[in-house]
Amino acid sequence: MEELDVNVSSSEGFGIAEKILLLSFISAVILMAILGNLLVMVAVCRDRQLRKIKTNYFIVSLAFADLLVSVLVMPFGAMELVQDNWIYGEMFCLVRTSLDVLLTTASILHLCCISLDRYYAICCQPLVYRNKMTPLRIALMLGGCWVIPTFISFLPIMQGWNSIGIIDLIQQRQFNKASNSTYCIFMVNKPYAITCSVVAFYIPFLLMVLAYHRIYVTARAHARQIRLLQRAGNPAEPRHPPDQHSSHRMKTETKAAKTLCIIMGCFCLCWAPFFVTNIVDPFINYTVPGKLWTAFLWLGYINSGLNPFLYAFLNKAFRRAFLIILCCGDERYRRPSILGQTVPCSTTTINGSTHVLR
Repeated sequence: MEELDVNVSSSEGFGIAEKILLLSFISAVILMAILGNLLVMVAVCRDRQLRKIKTNYFIVSLAFADLLVSVLVMPFGAMELVQDNWIYGEMFCLVRTSLDVLLTTASILHLCCISLDRYYAICCQPLVYRNKMTPLRIALMLGGCWVIPTFISFLPIMQGWNSIGIIDLIQQRQFNKASNSTYCIFMVNKPYAITCSVVAFYIPFLLMVLAYHRIYVTARAHARQIRLLQRAGNPAEPRHPPDQHSSHRMKTETKAAKTLCIIMGCFCLCWAPFFVTNIVDPFINYTVPGKLWTAFLWLGYINSGLNPFLYAFLNKAFRRAFLIILCCGDERYRRPSILGQTVPCSTTTINGSTHVLR
């Protein structure tokens, strides 16, 4: 989730038509990321039920990280890309690059924490989940999502550790005499490329794969149990409340697990090309074309705009909160009152999370 290695040379600059298309596409990505993440944060702040669910603390912090990416990182990258020139000076180039690495890494670590939270909620007993996801542990995990990235962003970049052994190559690419253009070049040596990629992507990716695979296996087992209950049940005889509650829980968990393929697929599609190339490039003498780097980087940025849809828009409670905000509090989208008899729905609590079942 970070701009670890973007070496766009002016010899590969874009034409007028390409710049217009790029600017339109990039503007849409930035606008989608800003509005989507703002909507997530406002929804949780205004909806009391959403604030009660532990997972939503990670989603709000994730939305804040993605919002900062879209406000502090993407616009400057877009301006340099379209103008084919960096006009903000060397120091701000280092600051902008550090922010890029910090915020995109924080975004990835939040995704990892969400997967671990869902693992404990779905695959473990409720008591185990409550013991694991205490307020203190949640605060420590959120703090780690923001503190850990500083050790691979501002600290090494400001100290120049990433450029040890390749300073001459960086200076050569920072300035193009033919076009009299300057670039904000961020190239990394082999130790930095390996360390940052492992911390920012490969370890979180491994944890997410393990967690989501276990969730998927558990959901498949629950789905089989539901089918067995349905086959064994007698429609003429109502089942006992515990069996109904268990069935509701299994259905809710199974439905939640069905989104895992989408989540992991989008995450891999957005960030795997960048981090694979980031490790390979130093070992092939930095011969990866600049346009390919740019495409992979912005593919990763797109993930910051997709996260609100993947982690919030697919959730019924969030969708209802969004409709209330966008429709100025329209009563049609509010939760049914306890005294109301018009909307037939029931609720079930799964490991501290309240779900509305129609």
